[in-house]
Amino acid sequence: MRCHSGEDSIEALTDLIHFLETFVLAFSTDVYDFMGWFGVVVLMSIESTAIPLPSEIIMPLAGWRLVLDEGHGIGHVFLAGLWGAVGSLIGSLAEYYVSRAGGRPFIEKYGKYILITQKDLERADSWFKTRGELTVFVARMIPGVRGFISIPAGIARMNVLRFAIFTFLGALPWTIGLAWGGYVLGENYESIREVSKPFDIPIIGTLSLVVVWIVWRRIKEVRAESAMTRRSSK
Repeated sequence: MRCHSGEDSIEALTDLIHFLETFVLAFSTDVYDFMGWFGVVVLMSIESTAIPLPSEIIMPLAGWRLVLDEGHGIGHVFLAGLWGAVGSLIGSLAEYYVSRAGGRPFIEKYGKYILITQKDLERADSWFKTRGELTVFVARMIPGVRGFISIPAGIARMNVLRFAIFTFLGALPWTIGLAWGGYVLGENYESIREVSKPFDIPIIGTLSLVVVWIVWRRIKEVRAESAMTRRSSK
């Protein structure tokens, strides 16, 4: 009974992943059919505002649909990557300015409810003053992080020109690489995806354990800071 329950849960999760992937593929394809190259900018702008529209699908699809299927050469792969980086910059700047304008007051007031402490803000300020450029550059090439790095950068009030430059420079190799992958794989994407599907659940399970561990540690830190604040106020 339990075995069947576990198998049913895994099957349901696999079906959900397949549904979401199919939806993003269909949506991105419709956008490209309607907007062409401008669609790359639009989709990557959305992706860079932490909305779950993965660049790992958007950019390979651009390399496939807008370059390979249209009969263009390898030079257009770089064009696709360029437009992708432009979109990434636009979305990142929007997220940066929103975080810069209202993020800090919000975090100072409600941060403990989302496991962010005053010490975290101080560390972020110090970090982005000394290592902000490198952090933004590297983060642009890390899945799951690239869409969120603008938030701490905005809260820490990182210099906007430096933020923009290193966001673009970090996004460009990422978008070119993904577009090139789509150009090379083309219609083979579907068969390659079939081979990689069995790895979906182990990857999600591992990431879930990491998230649980991080949240547990953050809860301990927030509780410790709250207790210290109460003692000092007495």
